[in-house]
Amino acid sequence: MEYKLPFREYHKGLVQNRLLGLKCNQCGTVTCPPQMSCRNCASYDLEVTQLSGRGKITSFTTIYVAPEGRETEAPYLVVLVELEEGPWIMGNLYDMDPVLADMELIGKPVELGCRVFPGDKYSDGPIARPAFRFVRR
Repeated sequence: MEYKLPFREYHKGLVQNRLLGLKCNQCGTVTCPPQMSCRNCASYDLEVTQLSGRGKITSFTTIYVAPEGRETEAPYLVVLVELEEGPWIMGNLYDMDPVLADMELIGKPVELGCRVFPGDKYSDGPIARPAFRFVRR
């Protein structure tokens, strides 16, 4: 079985500030981050697609105790974003002081802006993760 979008390619897209996902050719559902099969109908008939990276915040949490290797980043915000294309993904929100976060964040429009973090002792070099900022008008 072949992965249509291996993690290495997904990661490379993030480094280039592009969010890649998979579109199902059977039901049209978009899956992100990539999986082996469609998250809706389980079909393997998928094609790689570039997503807008725009969406709205549906939930968030403030991290005060960071995992090993990220201690200097705390506190920071992690948000769950519903993308315009449908999938929900998590990422950092770097456009706001995390101490000021409150329920007013829910529903705010955001857009993707990748961040590359230095690798830790468990990773194979720098790591790109989805990161969001508020949409500027």
